[in-house]
Amino acid sequence: MIGMPRFFAQSENIKDNKITITGEDAGHISRVLRSKTGERLTVCDGSGFDYEAEITDISDKTVVLEIKDKKPTESEPRVRITLYQGLPKGDKMELIIQKCVELGIWKIVPVNTERCIVKLDKIKEKKKIERWQKISESAAKQSGRGIIPEIGCTESFTEALKEAVRDGMAVIPYEMERERGLKQFLDGFEGERLGIFIGPEGGFSTEEIEKAKECGVIPVTLGKRILRTETAGMTAVANTLFYLDM
Repeated sequence: MIGMPRFFAQSENIKDNKITITGEDAGHISRVLRSKTGERLTVCDGSGFDYEAEITDISDKTVVLEIKDKKPTESEPRVRITLYQGLPKGDKMELIIQKCVELGIWKIVPVNTERCIVKLDKIKEKKKIERWQKISESAAKQSGRGIIPEIGCTESFTEALKEAVRDGMAVIPYEMERERGLKQFLDGFEGERLGIFIGPEGGFSTEEIEKAKECGVIPVTLGKRILRTETAGMTAVANTLFYLDM
């Protein structure tokens, strides 16, 4: 099923053994893929289920499909990882979102930290998040995901810490940490959720690390080399899923 073209549909558009796809996706199916009635597509409901469905009616604006099979998406990790990413400069966030979604991230939250250079006002933030969410959707389709990872609204470092420890355990990669590696932390880990904090270009301040530790967030090292902000998150997510065999 993953080999077939893959699309997402909202739950309200999946009923009575039919799926209705509208908007840009309908245009893509009809004009770009040049699909015809009788062809099959993979449609995901965004909550972890895949449908193999056959096109019964198609136009540039609407595609109607008949459900032939339904099964859980096989590509979703057991552990839901949230990346708390310090706002980076330029278009680095777009790369981070794309690659972390491909790897298996559950959610990405932009975070304002002490050393963030980028500051988003409410208007810029709304436009940015809309674009970032589209990048997440595109990457989810391409990589065969069962969900479209959410790109959350920008949070302060304090807000992010509270959210992370409320939802489960969290780690904060830190270049000055020498004793505990990510693998050591993950040995025996059986939780369902994990938060990963990544700093912006300038990293985290000593005060922020201390604040994180006070909240129960655990500092870890990602190795002997200092990674760029756009590399660190991807590395932490990839290694976490690898260590947990996902």
